[in-house]
Amino acid sequence: MALRRNPHTGRKVALGSAIAGAAGYLAGILTAPKSGKDTRKDIADKAEDVGADAVSQLQDLEQELKEVIKTTKVKTVAMSSSARTEFNEAVVKAKDAQNKASQVIKAAKAGEASDPDLNKAAKQARQALKNLSKFLKS
Repeated sequence: MALRRNPHTGRKVALGSAIAGAAGYLAGILTAPKSGKDTRKDIADKAEDVGADAVSQLQDLEQELKEVIKTTKVKTVAMSSSARTEFNEAVVKAKDAQNKASQVIKAAKAGEASDPDLNKAAKQARQALKNLSKFLKS
């Protein structure tokens, strides 16, 4: 009799590993030589650092978008009408991404933005930069 492989075995192993890893991490934190107060402070500090890094990256992306938009506006004059239409759509999306980045940065500084908001705004800004860069290279 041949052994049949269960297609869900990989998922089960991955899930089990993730649960075991999380449990080990939690056990490590709970049995660490630091007090609970110190551990909570360390976790809060690390979360603050991660948020600050995300805001910093988003600010850099926003500034880069601003510069690329300015540069690409100059190039539109030399484009054909169909390329100009396509480019204008990319600029509109880039401006939307820039505005979203600004709003999320302000919200993050006020403590009102979450990591998913920061990640989504950064992803949108990166995509807008990529699209506009395509026009600058052509």
